[in-house]
Amino acid sequence: MDTLLRRHYERVYAICRRIAGNDADAADATQEALIAITRRLDSFDGRAKFSTWSYRVATNACLDELRRRKRRPTPGLPEFESGEEDHRHHEEGQPGIDRAEQLVLRDELDTALAELNEDFRIPVILRDLCDLDYAEIAEATGLPAGTVRSRISRGRKQLAGILESGNQEQAQKRQSGQP
Repeated sequence: MDTLLRRHYERVYAICRRIAGNDADAADATQEALIAITRRLDSFDGRAKFSTWSYRVATNACLDELRRRKRRPTPGLPEFESGEEDHRHHEEGQPGIDRAEQLVLRDELDTALAELNEDFRIPVILRDLCDLDYAEIAEATGLPAGTVRSRISRGRKQLAGILESGNQEQAQKRQSGQP
């Protein structure tokens, strides 16, 4: 069991981090997901790959964490997260881009993903960041395949718009001399 959980920990954490939007909630959701995987291993029937089943468990655990977060009072001070720690579990970088630029791009993507509606964010993350096919996403989310395709398409369009507006804001700040 330990080997199985260790093998899937990084991917489960990555899904939870992207869905939750911060390390603390992602860590809580990852822990809950691993506990659920352990407790419900006997319900894994082998019709889907284990990774697909574990993504569904992780997604559900993260959605539960988001629901709990909505019930918690919001603190008065902004949340502080160190940049390096935020990215320790993320996938390998892109060739030809230095480490600092990779971190900036990941921060921009994480920020943009956090702005997406949850209905679109989860399918986009599972498709574009976890490389699941549409059938696996449908299995993991419990949605019909057509709904998965639609949400991914709409989510990508919204994500592109969010990233584009962020790039325009940065360009305007540079032109006006603001940091």
